[in-house]
Amino acid sequence: MHAFETLAVPMGYIGIHWFGQNSYALKDAAGTILLIDPYFPHVRPADKFIRTQPPLNEADLRTNYVLLTHDHSDHTCVESLQRIHSAHPAARFVGPVESTHRMVANAIPEASVSTIAAGDSLDLGTLRVHAVWSKPVEGVPEDGIRPPDVQHLGYVLEASGLRVYVTGDLINTFGNHDVLLKPVADLKPEIAFLTMHPTEGEFPYFDGAVKIATRLNLKAVVPAHYACFVKRTYDPYLFAAMLPEGGPKALIIPYDTAVVYPAG
Repeated sequence: MHAFETLAVPMGYIGIHWFGQNSYALKDAAGTILLIDPYFPHVRPADKFIRTQPPLNEADLRTNYVLLTHDHSDHTCVESLQRIHSAHPAARFVGPVESTHRMVANAIPEASVSTIAAGDSLDLGTLRVHAVWSKPVEGVPEDGIRPPDVQHLGYVLEASGLRVYVTGDLINTFGNHDVLLKPVADLKPEIAFLTMHPTEGEFPYFDGAVKIATRLNLKAVVPAHYACFVKRTYDPYLFAAMLPEGGPKALIIPYDTAVVYPAG
């Protein structure tokens, strides 16, 4: 049994375990466990992966629900999803249409899979999830951003009386566009798992991530999408140093570690 199963989570708090990249487990006060973008491949060449062993044996962690942001292999990882289904056959899988099609095509029963679209809300046991856009399907031509190859969703999750925003892989200029920010702001999340990168350009740079956190009036930001690939990682403390005094605080979760939010 994974230690996250026994983590005590009072009402008004949420348990968060970060496995690197965009892979999280959430646990609410009722004990419901949700995996987000589980990515635990077993073949991990040292020139690609920072760590040659996956952070989770899927059979070890009781899983009620799985939520996927988009159909890229480090977010919709078929081998991990198959192992989760095999170990936890009652688990339910939710994601955008490309991800759900891929799961059904790879032996995950259609009855276990639900498709969600931007603007939808869905109850997952004691959790409630609201889907929002991370990348507009038409791209952002004025910013030179082409239409993405698949739908990219973010989610605002209601759990234990808290609202948590999972950005997924959002566009670089997300913080400049009210049409993208407003649906998230209207849901009033207080903490976000925010994908960013200081130099790459597909995702918000650190200053863009600060802008998103500030405009959403977040209380806390968990830097996401690092500590997995050798060529796609960064130092989250450099981002934390850019947050304005009196504004959102950085919550930097050590790799493969759980926290209970809010602390204290």
